[in-house]
Amino acid sequence: MMNKYLLLAPALLAASIAQANSLDLPDTVVTASRMEQPRSEAHAASSVFTRADIERLQPSDVPALLQRVPGLHIARNGGPGSLTGVFLRGTTSAQTLVLVDGQRISGSSSGITSLELLNIEHIERIEVVRGGRSALYGSDAIGGVIQIFTRRGDADAGWQPRLSVGVGSHGRIERGVGLSGGNAVTRLDLGLSLDETDGFARTTLEGSNDSAYRNKAANINFSHRFNQRLQAGISALRQSGDTEYDYSLSPAGFAQDDFELSSLSTFVEGQINPLWNSRLELGHTEDRRTTEDPFGGSTFNTYRDQANWINTLELNNAQTLILGADWYQDRLNSSNEFDRNSRINRAAFALHRFSGDQFSTEIGMRHDRNQQFGSENTWNTAGTWHLNPQNDLILSYSQAFRAPTFNDLYYPDSCFMGACTVYANPDLKPETAQSYELQWRSQLTASTRLETALYRTLIRDAIVTNNALDGNQAGSNDPFRPENIDKARINGFEATLQQDMFGWLASASYSLIDARNASGGGNDGNRLARRPKNSLTLDLDRSFNAFSVGAGWTLNSHSYDDLNNENRIPGYGVLGVRGSWQANDELRFNVAVDNLLDRDYYQARGSAFDADTFAPVSFRYREGGRTAMLSAVWTPRL
Repeated sequence: MMNKYLLLAPALLAASIAQANSLDLPDTVVTASRMEQPRSEAHAASSVFTRADIERLQPSDVPALLQRVPGLHIARNGGPGSLTGVFLRGTTSAQTLVLVDGQRISGSSSGITSLELLNIEHIERIEVVRGGRSALYGSDAIGGVIQIFTRRGDADAGWQPRLSVGVGSHGRIERGVGLSGGNAVTRLDLGLSLDETDGFARTTLEGSNDSAYRNKAANINFSHRFNQRLQAGISALRQSGDTEYDYSLSPAGFAQDDFELSSLSTFVEGQINPLWNSRLELGHTEDRRTTEDPFGGSTFNTYRDQANWINTLELNNAQTLILGADWYQDRLNSSNEFDRNSRINRAAFALHRFSGDQFSTEIGMRHDRNQQFGSENTWNTAGTWHLNPQNDLILSYSQAFRAPTFNDLYYPDSCFMGACTVYANPDLKPETAQSYELQWRSQLTASTRLETALYRTLIRDAIVTNNALDGNQAGSNDPFRPENIDKARINGFEATLQQDMFGWLASASYSLIDARNASGGGNDGNRLARRPKNSLTLDLDRSFNAFSVGAGWTLNSHSYDDLNNENRIPGYGVLGVRGSWQANDELRFNVAVDNLLDRDYYQARGSAFDADTFAPVSFRYREGGRTAMLSAVWTPRL
């Protein structure tokens, strides 16, 4: 039935002051080429959410907003703050690079970014670039790149404080306070927030308790222009708190993660001459976790120091050359003994862009040298044929790779009652990928925009395990030991249609993703886990002077939770509604209801062991049912 419905239906601050001004425009993108440009001129497929989009759509968190991106699927382990998988164009969470103000923020132990912990109150803009981008960003950018920009001051709005408070289902309370503003020389944004919820029973395990979640967050974003040729800035984002969940080794057990996720970055940028702009960025990120469980718990703290040097050369009116160098060092401090806990990556890259009346081209190359794996070369090329002012055809080829994580390589074995489980494989090779893509972009009418893409991705030496988040299975004598398989194959199609009709803003995104194991082994041809084949999202909004209303509908076809394709996750459809009232120039009230029809569905399964017999117990992760959120935002004028 679900298939029937679906068929029917970089900058550290990422830009200079001038770029920051343009970031307010809804149709620019920075992440596609590490330089600010109109979205219509970027060769890579992309989606952009501005602060205005966030306030209109009222998503509960970052994953709820990202699920509107074509080709991107979210799989939660139940409720706010829970482990969340991001599957972009059929790839795994660790195969998508996530940046905050230009800085990598994934945990180097697992390679996964805790997007569920990023408070959306402190976010100005999110860009999602789909397709391999390792020629610009190096490791991890197989499925694409997600870049998050923290809130920044508006040079035209003057100084403006803000205060927000919200209450919702499951004892959820949100509080936030901030100050934003500046002028043409100096811009500043400060923000603090506290979100708490009593939660609900996240699993179907017997004895499952309500899982509480608490998140304290803060951001600062400051930039200053010394003169027409020199500027500098600093930004910081920090989340800390705790989240509770059922402990999978015991149905009656309970665990808690104390977390801290932070990013600090600074930049200095100079216009060396009319043709040459140079920018130096320095950053430090941390992902710190301490787990308390019935067996004592563990600590995983990862740290990353980063430096980027980006030079933009305007060769002439039609040609731009970007030359850059990246450096970062990963460090791990854990209560478990890893054989290695540090590594350094150095890289140099170049990107050439040509823009003509009939044709536009892009070619990029990058050389990475990893302290552990040696060298990796990647490149991409793309060409756009401007059929007419309303229609473009884009053909592209890209390469990408992902280096194994500390967990993949060195996670220590676990032994219990004479039996040992192997969790690591020091002989793993990096994953490599090749992608081919054809896009058609059309301005059908003045109020109708259509963007489509047809692509094929081959991933060789794919790293697969029985990891619960990504649902893969190696099929060896040690089921938790990661291994390289020959290849995985992903074929996909996506389309986005935007229409402004009779005052209603409508948006629809459809994705067809056929992601399969192509290794030639026993599971050859099986679908990769937690990737629905068909997905559809619809959004409809309209403003009536001081009032606005909207609705969003998300549909996903069935998927599987294992590579054997034995554990089926049923398809589902979820409807949400929202509204707001601008009571006056300073006060706005918002209301949002998710899962309006109270559908019983789930996005992931898990397994545990009976505390008495140690027999395996299967369970599914719960969603919160129908939930509501009522909030008020006060922005007094100074």
